[in-house]
This record gives sequence, C-alpha cells and structure tokens, in this order.
Amino acid sequence: MKGYRVLVTGGAGFVGSHLCERLLFDGHHVTAIDDMSTGSWSNVRHLEDHPRFAMIEHDVTEPFDVPAVDRVFNLACPASPAAYQRDPVKTNLTSVLGALHGLELAERRGARFLQASTSEVYGDPEVHPQPEGYLGHVNPIGVRACYDEGKRCAEALAADFQRARGVDVRIARIFNTYGPRMRPDDGRVISSFIVQSLCGEALSVHGDGSQTRSFCYVDDLVSGLVLLMEHVRPPGPVNLGNPEEFTVLELAHKILKLTGSTSRIRHVPLPPDDPKVRRPAIDRARRLLRFEPRVMLDEGLAQTIASFRNARIEGRGLIAAAG
Repeated sequence: MKGYRVLVTGGAGFVGSHLCERLLFDGHHVTAIDDMSTGSWSNVRHLEDHPRFAMIEHDVTEPFDVPAVDRVFNLACPASPAAYQRDPVKTNLTSVLGALHGLELAERRGARFLQASTSEVYGDPEVHPQPEGYLGHVNPIGVRACYDEGKRCAEALAADFQRARGVDVRIARIFNTYGPRMRPDDGRVISSFIVQSLCGEALSVHGDGSQTRSFCYVDDLVSGLVLLMEHVRPPGPVNLGNPEEFTVLELAHKILKLTGSTSRIRHVPLPPDDPKVRRPAIDRARRLLRFEPRVMLDEGLAQTIASFRNARIEGRGLIAAAG
C-alpha cells in the first residue's frame, strides 16, 4: 500500500486522526473530511503543514467529491452514546447518507471503500463472544437505535453497492476503542472513569459493574483498518478489536490504581439497551489479516491517562484532551 490517494471521512475525529497519521507515515496522500461536530481541529493541527495532507470541513450528509481517490475510509459518525443520542435523527442520517455519498464517490472514481461499522450491530447479544455470522439482537426503536440501526443500514448499502454495482467494499466491525485524543466529555466508560479519577469525583459504574467490555488500543485498531483495506477480497464483515474481556468494575479499579486516585465508586442505574457482554471473535481477522492486538490494557490505559493529564482541567472535568 504505497502512494495511494486516500479520503478519510471523520478524519478529525479520535480514530480518524490516528488513521490519517498512519496513512501519511505509510507514504500516502490523505484528504480528511469532517464537520467538526465531534471531531476537532486540534486533532489534526499537527498535520496541517504536511505536503500530502488536506483537511476539508464538510457535513457528509451532503454530497461530496474529490477529483481523484483510490481508497475511501468512511469513519464519519458520532460513536459515543452521549454524542449520538444528542441528535439521534442527525446520527442516523450521518451513518446512512455518509455511507451513500462515500459509496457513490467510490463508484465514480473506481476506488476501494471501507465502511467503519461497529460492534453495536450485535446489540445486546445472545451469543458470546460475537462472531461475524451472528445477526444480532438490536432494539430497532430504542434510544440507541439511531446508531445501531444507522450502522446496520450503512452495512446493507455497502453490500448492495458491491453486489449490484461492483464497488470494491470492506466492512470493519469495530469494538470498543480507546487512546489519546478521546474526548473527555464523550461519555464512554474509559474517558469518563479517567476524567472522574483525575478530578477526584466518584466513578459512576452502571448497575453492579458485572457487564463486560473488550477494549482495543487505537494504534492496534488503525493497523487492522489498514490491513483490511488492503486485503484482496474479504468474505464479508470483519471484527476488529481486542478479545481480552473485563468487567466494568475491574476497569474502574484499574483506572483508580493507574491514576493514583482516591475517588470512590458509586453505582448508578443501567442505561436502556446497554449490552451486558461485549467481546469480539477475531478468528476471521487473525486468519485473513494476521491481525493481532499488541497493546495490553494496562499499557494502553497508562498512555491514555498521560494524554488526559496533559489536558487543561477546569471545574468539573477536562476541557480538551491532548494528543
């Protein structure tokens, strides 16, 4: 994968900015599109003077075009419950119309297209761990449906563009990802626990904390995305994540230890449709891509905490996460 012209929608976001960095390091020309609703100029400011990087502020619910492109990574969409539930209609449209416009561009330019989907397509799963063949257990009218069903529809569009129009498509089902440049206010469990620990607040554990999650460090995820994009033709969606599984309560104690915080833990009600378990089956990624997460949770948390410590603290929480 050398010297391609690459478009990254959502390129100023948490994962998108790390992907842009990796693609530039690999020698590609990168154009990023982002409406800055959850992305930030601060995530890509260090790339602005790079001769092979361009940043365009644009909402992907509106059509977009670039004169020449070989690869399209479609990452545009809020990914945390707090962000995507803020404007659920817009979240759904961003998933569906963003995918549609990206696929139309790939079709026009003869480009390869990667849809960043999510483990949320499995909903609150009845099969554990979750393999790609599991069709999911999703509430189509619940408070999380704007994201879950939006991503499921985006997958359907990608598959139909491949079958009916010959677009070269990949689908990545991304499991919980963390690392530097997470928004402190995004409501995800790792960022929330770090902010609360550093600010001396009680850590808000939903329910009894026995629900499980599997956390993948952002560098590992980006490697998986690049490997998937360059695979000859994967047979369907591919899970990307770290199969190590932890309870939310275990995570809270890890973060308290790593931050040296004396914050207590308080239990709060579970949100609606919150998955009880989440763990990727990554056999397909291992077999096809030789994908293997390398960063273990303690190491990744230490790096993430360090980035949050470099952020400015004001009042209740961190104002802006540092890169």
